[in-house]
Amino acid sequence: MEPKTLSKVGKLKGLDLLGTGDFTHPQYLKELKEYLEYDKTSGFYVVKSGEEEGPKFVLTAEISLIFSQGNKSNRRVHLILTAPTFEVVDEINLYLSKLGNLSADGRPTFGISAEKLTLDLIKISPEILIIPAHAWTPWYSVFGAFSGFDSLEEAFGEATPYIYAIETGLSSDPEMNWRISALDKITLVSNSDAHSPSKIGREATAFFYPMTYENFYQSIKENKIAYTIEFYPEEGKYHLDGHRACNLVLTPKETMELGYKCPICGQPITIGVLHRIEQLADRPENFIPSGRPYSVHLVPLLEILAEVFSLNPNTKTLDKLYHQYVEKAGSEFNILLKKDLSELSEILPERLFEAVKRVREGKVFAKGGYDGVYGTIKIFEPVLEEKKDLPRQKCLFPIK
Repeated sequence: MEPKTLSKVGKLKGLDLLGTGDFTHPQYLKELKEYLEYDKTSGFYVVKSGEEEGPKFVLTAEISLIFSQGNKSNRRVHLILTAPTFEVVDEINLYLSKLGNLSADGRPTFGISAEKLTLDLIKISPEILIIPAHAWTPWYSVFGAFSGFDSLEEAFGEATPYIYAIETGLSSDPEMNWRISALDKITLVSNSDAHSPSKIGREATAFFYPMTYENFYQSIKENKIAYTIEFYPEEGKYHLDGHRACNLVLTPKETMELGYKCPICGQPITIGVLHRIEQLADRPENFIPSGRPYSVHLVPLLEILAEVFSLNPNTKTLDKLYHQYVEKAGSEFNILLKKDLSELSEILPERLFEAVKRVREGKVFAKGGYDGVYGTIKIFEPVLEEKKDLPRQKCLFPIK
């Protein structure tokens, strides 16, 4: 996940902009400064002259806060930070270095409240974005069932006006978040949260032109993004409730009927994202607010290829096939999103073409993830022996 790999893989995926990640870590920041240079035209960073041209970069980091507030002593919130320049990053790191050890982890942990940290960072630069990461996951998020809050105001206090967006995370999508009217003015962004190169671009946010940091910042601040690219939330590893140790997966209703205890071992059930949204929702399922950016739900090309050709996800054969078809189409997003089906039918074999077509139409089968176990998406047939397996159908707006 170093800069050169990010750039190379981002180009294969069809991404125009990537977050650097981990700018708080001294060694990685040194590497970023060696590899990237500021582009005055866009306000983003680009690879230095002589390197292969790839996506632009925005300076980002994720940090972890663990603090006491209200009636809980173990508030645990992850935040994404974006910064306009390396100069601002240096000021952020100087501030954070007084709160904890930046060398200890790529995602450092600090014992400070979300409210105070946000107010302090905004003093460094008003162009810093502070975005709650994977906002609904149970353990480390602003709305997490075990360590979070019931509202942004409760979490950020006087700093709430500076929170313009939340990251919906892999286990939820904008449609689920639309059920909460308090989020109507909040921009719902999606990021891949990648910990390995193959996961880059599994979720993404699309912006209108011009492609500049100013437009990027204002689009998030004013809720004017184009659309988001989403995992099917069932595939996320905290979508449903459950207890992994006992292979128990539950709907919110079943969890409540069991009194939130595993019937096998008696331990607490891990409350999933769907359950948490049900707790805070003030609107019915399938509520569609007016004027909100839409989303498209996709299955990563590697997963499609693995099903179509009956291959293990980690085989060299699968990797070879991936590069073969991406080279023909120009990028992964060209296959999944952009190219007309008539063009795709000429470069993809019949079964692969049918799989991509079904994914575009939302005709997939979803088995919900739970308690840290990823869910499963199947295109051609239901996942066997799973009572939570239901056909999915999502409308996909055409991307032009």
